[in-house]
Order: sequence, then C-alpha cells, then structure tokens
Amino acid sequence: PRESSLSWKDIAWLRSITKLPLLLKGIQRGDDAVKAYEYGLQGIVISNHGGRQLDGCRSGIEILPEVTEALKQAGAGRDFQVLLDGGIRRGSDIFKALALGAHAVGVGRPSLYSLAAYGQEGVDKMFEIFMDELRTCMMLMGTRQLQI
Repeated sequence: PRESSLSWKDIAWLRSITKLPLLLKGIQRGDDAVKAYEYGLQGIVISNHGGRQLDGCRSGIEILPEVTEALKQAGAGRDFQVLLDGGIRRGSDIFKALALGAHAVGVGRPSLYSLAAYGQEGVDKMFEIFMDELRTCMMLMGTRQLQI
C-alpha cells in the first residue's frame, strides 16, 4: 500500500530528528527537483522505482536533462547532489548519466544479478566490467578525466 499522507511538509520533521544529509528518492520532474533544493535537502535520486509503480513513466536518463536544467535555473550548485537510479546496464550508461549532470548512479539490478549468480566474485567482476567499459567509452569520446 502507498502512504498517501506524506507531503513536502514532512521534510521539516525529518530535518528536526537528524543531522544526516537528506536526499529525496523518486524525483520524476524538474519542478520537484527544484522544490527539494528549496526545502534544503542535500540532493535527490531520480528514480521511477524500476517502473514498478508506474510502468509507463519516463526512465531516469530521460528525466535527467530536465532536472539538471531546472536546478541550474534555480541556482542550485554542484554541491546539490543528483543521483540517477535505474537503467544502468553498462559503462557507457554511466558515462551518459555523468555527461548529463548526474553525480553518481545506482546499479542495483546488475549488482543483485551478479551476487545471485556468482556471489561476491560476481559483484567484483561486474564493477570491473563497468569500469573497463567506462574507460573505453571515455577514450572513444576523448574524455581524459571525469569532473563530478
């Protein structure tokens, strides 16, 4: 069941009970990203929750340019963290997300598959493959280093 009583007002309560950085997951639009910034959060996680909540919604990578542009227009600096969760299946996906303004990406599904099939060695190999693919993509794009 969905919790329908949650609202933007709950951020003040969360802020009152912790000194930890707060990031909001599930951002799907630029105006919501700006609202999270204006409420004093430290960042957002662009996510459609694996498409399970709304199977016809846009993917995170499709939403990312709208979000980064809206945050830029609102004056959010690079210290406001934008994470992309979902849809990362290869190193070139990581490159695209970073090029479009993400600070980091989530690799939940590939990690789970790797762990289930091969344990810790599988997860280690997955990260090795992602890094190799990212380096190759960077070389092909003429990118010597990443600035995040």
